[in-house]
Formats: sequence, structure tokens, C-alpha cells
Amino acid sequence: MGQPEQAESNGQVVLDEDVLREPGESATQEDGEGRDDDFEPLPERSWRTTGDFVGVAVVAVVAVVASLVVWFTSDARNTVSQVGSSQVNPLQPVTVLPPSLAESWRAPSSATPVPVNLDSVVVTGDGGEVVGRDARTGEVRWRYARDWPLCTVSTAWGRVFAVHRKDTNCSEVTTLEAASGKRGPQRNGDAELGTRLLNEGSHVLTTGESFVEVYRRDDLVRSMEYGRLRAIVNAGKQPRPDCTYGSFAVTGGKVAVLERCYSQDPSDRLTVLKPNPEKSDEPQVISTTVVGEKGTRVVAVTATRVAVAMPGKLVVFDADTGGLVSEHAVDVTAAELEGDPPGRVVPTFTSTANTYWFTGSKTIALSSADLAPLWVVDGTLGAGTTLAGQLLVPTPTGLKVVDQVSGGQVAEIPVDRGDYRGPVEMATEGPVVLEQRGDTLVALR
Repeated sequence: MGQPEQAESNGQVVLDEDVLREPGESATQEDGEGRDDDFEPLPERSWRTTGDFVGVAVVAVVAVVASLVVWFTSDARNTVSQVGSSQVNPLQPVTVLPPSLAESWRAPSSATPVPVNLDSVVVTGDGGEVVGRDARTGEVRWRYARDWPLCTVSTAWGRVFAVHRKDTNCSEVTTLEAASGKRGPQRNGDAELGTRLLNEGSHVLTTGESFVEVYRRDDLVRSMEYGRLRAIVNAGKQPRPDCTYGSFAVTGGKVAVLERCYSQDPSDRLTVLKPNPEKSDEPQVISTTVVGEKGTRVVAVTATRVAVAMPGKLVVFDADTGGLVSEHAVDVTAAELEGDPPGRVVPTFTSTANTYWFTGSKTIALSSADLAPLWVVDGTLGAGTTLAGQLLVPTPTGLKVVDQVSGGQVAEIPVDRGDYRGPVEMATEGPVVLEQRGDTLVALR
């Protein structure tokens, strides 16, 4: 016998009696059990009881609490992103030196080791906030802030790079459009505290004492790890994981690092690396050599040469072989080379003519061809910058204007820095001269 079929009547489910009736029986047969009036209708279910309202309220509260938890712990809540216009009135380079310079505006900027400027926008960084400013007036164009402190701010490939500290590392890297502050690619890395960003051309290097990494241009994917890796996947691939690093310099296709491996080397070691090896955790060493002295610093690197500062001399090595090329006597003391430079980067500025090296007491011009010293300006506070084709070098009383070919002084522009006596990092944006004085960025016009 088949299963009884169901039919609906007035919203109630009942059994069709025909399937249970013997042949010949009438649908009106009174058998005491088959009459419709024996079934009492079920009461309709009400959804308006106290229990129903309580249940709905509990669900709503749970949903609200869950949403709040997600919000309070999300990056969105802990981020301020105020974008501005993508249109910028470009500042034209000046062709004539101004007769004088005075302070136009200033802003706190403890996270910028050097002035950060790009496309007529000056960027400052302080606390957890990065601000894009009008170069002429200092007015805010955009701001980007996190609830984490900034480690450093820099530029590369037409973008602003902001690195925030999360937990124990400078791990959150965010790119921002210079004109508007609109966010671009981001990544989480393992950069050490005190890191600097160095732009190699197609890659960005993070500096560090025992670990460095390189991000490639297109998508910020890590292209190289060097040193003491946080998580070792392929053991034995790092050549000297127990060394420490004192200073760095980069150029297209090359990363120069001064290593200290005193458990195995009698002196400092100069290593030149490829920024984009086939596997990120298997570094490709172009050259490595023991330099013969301790307490040295990498000053600059070109496609073929690396300059290393030692007490009393500048030694130039072949970048591809590590071989000694030349030695030059320079008036640099062991005291000036003691310890590591801030961010493990020696203060330099490169123009179309030369590379300028600030030793701590003087500025030395190095040839772009072979990094040989050309001339010296004594009593300076920084490497300087260029304006109207001339080199501007900061001094305690202002700016010396120096011919880039001869090193001769052309003029001197007084600048009042108040009670500030420390080193000065410089840059220019159109007619605006920028000075990084410790934790403050000052614009002069």
C-alpha cells in the first residue's frame, strides 16, 4: 500500500481519506473514526508573544555587538584618510638665485629624516599622521593617519611611502598619491625600528641592524630578504645571518651594505647584493670583500664603484668584483665615523654633476664617474641641495652658494635658525628651499 498523500485545506494539513477507504465505501460512511468533524482545528501560531520579542531583541543585540567588535578592531576605525584634489599647480624651477631667504612656514615632522617633496607637494610626518602640504604656503592638502606611530616617510616612483609601527616592527607600509593622498598599494613587512627607505629605482630597501628586505615597484611584493629572517623556510640560504649592518647605499640594480661579522672577519665587510634574486629568501651576492678596517661606512655606490669612508681616507672598490680601485686621503676622523649614521644611511646628496657627502663637519664633492673626491667645503651642517644650478650648503650662519665644478664660493645667504645648532638636511621644490632641522621641517622663500 502506498503512503498516504497530503492535501491542504484552509492552511491545515489533513489526510486524504480516499486512500484508506475500501472499495464500495461511501465518502459519507459513518465509521466512527473517518468523519471530518472528529478533527479539531489547530490554533494559529502567534508571533507576538513576549518570548518572540525577547528572541528578536537578543538577535539584534548580538548583531550590534558583533558589528561594534569588528568596527573597534578594524583598520577602518583606526585610520583617518582625508583626500584632496589630484590637481596641483606645478612650481617652476628657478633660474636665478634669490637675494635672500626667510622662513615661509614650518611644521612638526619627526618621521621625515630628510625633506619629503614631490610634484609641488611637501609631505610631513609626525606621531601617526602623514600630511601633504602646499609647498608655498604649508596649507594642508590631505592627511592620512593611523593609530600606530610612524617609523619613517619617504618617496619612490611618484608616490609617498608611509611606514607605521605595529607591535615590535615597522611593518605597515602604505603608498599614497602625492597630490591627493589617495591610498595605493599596501603591504605588511618586517622592517626594524629606526628603518629608512632607500629607492634603488625599481625597488625600495628597508634598512636595519640585522635584517633588511626589498619591495619591488609594481605591487610591493617582497623581492629580497637578507640577514636574520623572522621565519626561516629554506635553511642555509642566507650567507651570513649572524652579522650586523652599519650602513647602506643603493643604485640601480645594486645594494651596498657594510657588514660586521667579527666572529669570522678581522674587519668590516663590504657586500654588494642584487635587489631582485630569483627567490626572495636566497640572496644573490654580486661581490663581497673584507675592507681591512673597522668603524667604516658605505658612502655611495654607482653602477661600477663603491666608496667606503675610513679614518683619514676614502677607499673605492669595484662594485662587481670587490677589488680595490683607489684610495684618497680625506680629513675625516675616527670620531666622525664612530657608531652608525642615523637610519644607517650616510648623509649625501646627488645632483647631475656630483655626489655630495657630509662627514659631520664638512661637505666633500665626489665625482659621479669614479667617486673620487673633488673639493671640500669646511664648516658645514649638511650635504646641501641645488637651486638655480648652484649648490646650497648649510652653515651655522646660513647657506653658502657653491659652484658645482670648482667648489668655489659664489655667494652666501643668511638664514636665521634661532637656537637650532644641529645638522640640516635640505631639498628644493620650485623656488622653495626646504630644511629638515631635527624634528621640524622649515620652508624658506
